[in-house]
This record gives sequence, C-alpha cells and structure tokens, in this order.
Amino acid sequence: MTITNVATPSPALKTPLNVIGPAGFSNVPQANAVIGSTQIPTAIVYCEANFGAIDGKTANGLVRQSEKYQILSVIDSVKAGQDSGFVLDQKPNSIPILRNLDDALAHAGVVPDYFIFGIAPASGMLSTIERTLVLEAIGLGMNIVNGLHEFLNDDPEFAAASVENGVTLIDVRKPRDKKDLHLFSDRIADVTCPRIAVLGTDCAIGKRTTATILTAALNDRGLKAVLVGTGQTGLMQGARYGVALDAVPSQFCSGEMEAAVVEAFEGEDPDIIIVEGQGALSHPAYSTSSFILRGSRPHAVILQHAPRRAHRCDFEQMAMPTPASEINLIEVFGETKVIGLTINHENMTDETVDKAITLYETELGVPVTDALTKSPERLVQMVLSAFPTLERKLIAATQ
Repeated sequence: MTITNVATPSPALKTPLNVIGPAGFSNVPQANAVIGSTQIPTAIVYCEANFGAIDGKTANGLVRQSEKYQILSVIDSVKAGQDSGFVLDQKPNSIPILRNLDDALAHAGVVPDYFIFGIAPASGMLSTIERTLVLEAIGLGMNIVNGLHEFLNDDPEFAAASVENGVTLIDVRKPRDKKDLHLFSDRIADVTCPRIAVLGTDCAIGKRTTATILTAALNDRGLKAVLVGTGQTGLMQGARYGVALDAVPSQFCSGEMEAAVVEAFEGEDPDIIIVEGQGALSHPAYSTSSFILRGSRPHAVILQHAPRRAHRCDFEQMAMPTPASEINLIEVFGETKVIGLTINHENMTDETVDKAITLYETELGVPVTDALTKSPERLVQMVLSAFPTLERKLIAATQ
C-alpha cells in the first residue's frame, strides 16, 4: 500500500455551488481502470468548496489513498485548475480539481463507474442543489457512494432513479438490520494479538491518516497488521474490516466494534490490529471514542493532537483539551496505556513541529512524532517499544 503525505486541511471555505448540467454525456460508455491484473472502478469525487478543508476530509482521504477506486478528479469550483496532491501536500499527484460535473466528465472522456460524495458536513444531509447533482449523476449511469447520515436508498426519489438507470446506491454509513447487530459479548478476550487504537483530542484531526500510515509501515517492516475502520472514509478507502460506528444505535456500538475486531482477527490471523479512532473521548458532541475503547479493548492507544488548533472544529466556544488531560481520561476510562503522541501540523512549520515534539516528549514521557512529515519508522518504533514481543518476532524472522 502506498501512502502519500498530505498537509492538514485548512478551515472550510463557504462559497456558492457552481454546477452546470450534463452536456450530452448520457451515451458515453462506462470506464474501469486496470492496475496490474486487477480492475479497479473509476470515480469522481464531489467536494464543492471544501477540498483540503475539514469538511472535505472524505475527499482528502480518498485522494491520499484508495484501494477500492481509482480517483480520476475532484469537483470543487473554488480550487478548480489545481492539482489535488499539490493542494494537500505540495506534491502533485495528477488528480485534477475541476469546476463541475461537465468538466469532470470531459476530463475522464467516459462516464466513470462511481460518483462519490466527498463532503462530511456536521449536518450529514444533502442540500437541495446537491440532491439535483446526485440525480444528474444517477441519470448518467453512475453508481453513487454516499457517506452521509442521509441514506439514499431510503429516499423514494433516489431509489426510483437508481432502478430506472440501473445503478447502485451505496450508503456507507447505513448499519445492518437491527436483527443482525451485535451486542457486546466479551469475545474480544479471544483476540490474542496486540490491539492499538489511534484516538485524538478532536474530530477531523488526522486519526485515520495516522492509523493508515502506521498499518502500512508495520506491514512494510514484515509484521502482519490489519486496520479496522470505524468511519465512512476508511471504509470507502478499502478497509476490509470495520463499521461506520456513529450510525449504529448506541446499544449495539460496543458489540459492533467488538465484532469487527474479532472478524479481522479470525479472518487474517494478524500480528497486530490497528483500530481507527473517531471524535475524542472528552468531546461532549461525539461518543464514538467511548465505544471504541469499550468494544475493542485496546492494549494501547496512540493519541493525535493539533498544537495550533485553538478550538474544537465546529465549536468555536469550546477550547481544545491538552494532550495530558486527554491521556489521563483515556487511560482511566479505557483501562489502557497511551504509548505515544502524533502531531497534526496544521498552521505549523517544520521548526515548530520539531519544538512541539521535544516539548511533549519532555512533558508526557512518551515518544512523539508527526506521521506525515517524519519517517514512518518513528511510528513503528513507538509500537515495537511498547510491544517487545513484536520486535523479537521481527528479529527471529531475519535469523
């Protein structure tokens, strides 16, 4: 798996949507990308006025790394004409940002397989203009990937349009039927490999990115690491195990979290399992961290923090917690140990990141790194220091 580094999103821009309707593309054939011997569906990602911003985290993540889709372009009229990789991390990736659906179709030359809604607004709902655009994409024959709390399959207009045009609506966050949901059973005790949860001091702070980089780095070192996703973006990117936890009824959240980890353990027989975090345990608006700690029962936690973030995103009146206070809360509530801190470098220079690393290592007594600007080996060493059995396994494999 190749991970491309990306700068942390800047605050969301709020500008009017600029979408021009279809221009004769209804009869254009569908397209797939072939990478190696595997055919990967192609996709356009919609992220109007939010690419590179906090609410654009789904699009940002898919541009950084995707195993399920070949991303052809991003729709955002505000940043149109730029390279998406350059916007995110000043490194071009040849995925252009285009003005509207017409431009995206013209760039593709054919109708892509999927239209992905890449914005994750706090409301979790489509606007009127966005509904019209999604219906246009359906009319063109594009399957829809939707990560919102609004489920398209439950909407009569979308459901009828999908049947009429022979396309699939994928509601990533929609939980399974209640009769199939899991209650906590303590089967997590049968998962004998180490489990690490990557949690944070806020939402949209880089937990998934750090978890993805860590999983890839551990696999590159020769350990079998499996990532368990807990949100819509990780599942869209291709996490084979996981659940969109914030859409599950609270009674079943711990059980669904446990079931996902057990399934990953039984299906892969890994050396280590990495669990993606959501929200923050101290955040009054989001409770998913508590279910992750209860359901996955992690042996250790890596905490993600943004030193220059003045307040919780979407809550200007709410100050950020300190890493020390969050660590204390996690360790008491989760009966676990925080083994390291990772830095989200938004609004920071390389120099201030280095100073923050030194400061927090002295203050907290744990290793600290920036998963995006520093070598992934630092993350690996963070884990190996906490779990010497894994390091001994790597040494034995080389002898």
